[in-house]
Amino acid sequence: MNEMKAPAGSVFEMSGVPPMKQVVPLGLQHVVAAIVGVITPAILVSNAVGLEVADKTLLIQVSLLITAIATLVQVFGLWRVGAKLPVVMGVSFAYVPTLLALANGYHDLSVILGAQIVGGCVAILFGIFVKQLRVFFPPMVTGTVIFTIGLSLYPTAVKYMAGGAGAADFGSWQNWLVAVITLAVVIFCNNFTKGVTKLASILMGIIVGYLVALCFGMVDFSSVGAAGIVAVPVPFKFGIKFVPAACVSMAVMYIVNSVQTIGDLTSTTLGGLDREPTDRELSGGIVCQGAASVVGAFFGGLPTASYSQNVGIVTVNRVVNRVVFGFAAVVLLIAGFVPKFSALLTTIPQCVIGGATISVFATITMTGIRMISSAGLTPRNVSIVGIAVALGVGVTQVSGSLAGFPEWVGTVFGGSSVVISTLIAILLNLILPKDRAAGK
Repeated sequence: MNEMKAPAGSVFEMSGVPPMKQVVPLGLQHVVAAIVGVITPAILVSNAVGLEVADKTLLIQVSLLITAIATLVQVFGLWRVGAKLPVVMGVSFAYVPTLLALANGYHDLSVILGAQIVGGCVAILFGIFVKQLRVFFPPMVTGTVIFTIGLSLYPTAVKYMAGGAGAADFGSWQNWLVAVITLAVVIFCNNFTKGVTKLASILMGIIVGYLVALCFGMVDFSSVGAAGIVAVPVPFKFGIKFVPAACVSMAVMYIVNSVQTIGDLTSTTLGGLDREPTDRELSGGIVCQGAASVVGAFFGGLPTASYSQNVGIVTVNRVVNRVVFGFAAVVLLIAGFVPKFSALLTTIPQCVIGGATISVFATITMTGIRMISSAGLTPRNVSIVGIAVALGVGVTQVSGSLAGFPEWVGTVFGGSSVVISTLIAILLNLILPKDRAAGK
């Protein structure tokens, strides 16, 4: 009888089944870390396009479903699709600048979805040939990408801590108090406790922050009451159109985000498994990203990518068990079919999310620094990293710096520091003479 039971396993090993008392809090931590990132792009795009309330709700629901399905495929694999690594996939903030530019330019969601299909196909091709393309992304270049990703996420965390961009009470002392309390609980649990409390420090911080926000009257339950019981997505609800300019913009973004996925997968294996990812894992991971985007487009789901904030959690607590991530995906799947459940998750104030995730974003940045340091801080590498980050962050921080170029240049390069930093790092790595002593 005993041999028929699943192995107890450990949360620090990918295989096996850990106790549910560990799986539940650790899985919920990933759900909470991802939930705002999943629904916010859908809200922003639906507002920019001008969708009705019912369609906006549907867009959010599909985002949850696609996130869940993509995560399950990424974690457990489906033929050669999926990295089979502990990575959460979801609708990504990285595409938001381009999505909003297309929404404001065309006011038609079908144009975005058509461009997304093309971009997803480009990502699939990138994943298939990643072994040949990986030579362009040594640890120093990948470290630069991860470092820039971390830096680019700081403003997002701070906006959350201040209450969320566009909020009536943005920057209020109440928002900052709740955010700081949340962050303090995360730091305390991570450094002064043991066991599940330490491993689920992000979740502990969010629970305390949520209770404090509740006392301040900052939690709005109206969306829960208005939400339906069950919602099933309908294919081709929003239509699909292929506009060449839009397709090119999205294709470029998918290439860049494929590089980001390399960074996230590398960060996951380094932080959680103490090794580099294999070519097979990178290929499956990127193909999964592209395939999820293509399938999602038919139902109204927005572009998917690996979630850096969840990668950061792995690097902090080193929990890599597939069951934990599978549980998180199932929770998101339920949320996608049960609007009232997903609406409850969205009641978490943004200041709480910001206070909980800023430490995660800091960890991502430090992972990039560690990779850069592992390549050696030679004059050549210092130049590559310094110039790439300076141009990437600098251009995106100065509004209108690309005003003299065609509009598509600003759309592609002006909205994301990761795009510029990645391209500059690759270019300089190819051009600058190798270090003789190090052979690099």
